[in-house]
Amino acid sequence: MKALFIFSLFFMNTPLFDFTTNCDLSNWYVVNDGVMGGVSQSSLDINNEGHAVFSGTVRLENNGGFASIRHNFKPIKVSDKTALHITLKGDGKSYQFRVKDEGNTYYSYVFTVETSGEWETITIPLQDMKPQFRGRKLNINNFDKNTISEFAILIGNKKKETFKLLIDHIDLK
Repeated sequence: MKALFIFSLFFMNTPLFDFTTNCDLSNWYVVNDGVMGGVSQSSLDINNEGHAVFSGTVRLENNGGFASIRHNFKPIKVSDKTALHITLKGDGKSYQFRVKDEGNTYYSYVFTVETSGEWETITIPLQDMKPQFRGRKLNINNFDKNTISEFAILIGNKKKETFKLLIDHIDLK
């Protein structure tokens, strides 16, 4: 029985966020290209089914072209975790999933996924997340840190488009 308990602890998911109809979004915030003069707009809401809805319009005027949501939290140990698991329903568009090991790090580790338009659970190996800053790849190692303190989703496909991404939950495994 003890072996089963240890086995289940080793393989249990660590939730980063589970969206529900009454969840607290106060540690989530929107960052659009307005920080650089752009005019893209987005929001993060909870629908009646208890899923997060990240939606809006990406526009290219004034050198814009992205919308994002971010979630800050106390650092979570990830040295025994290998992947992010995100259950979502996309719109067939590409999204960047991003993490930071420390909130004050200027760059993020990024992995891009094209959504299918159906509910799916995507798996993002942490070691495959590449360091980037403002869309530029950096000449440092892929994610190899012991903690995560920020999670973000960004859409910026270099075209004007509306988007809608539903998210059920985000786990580390």
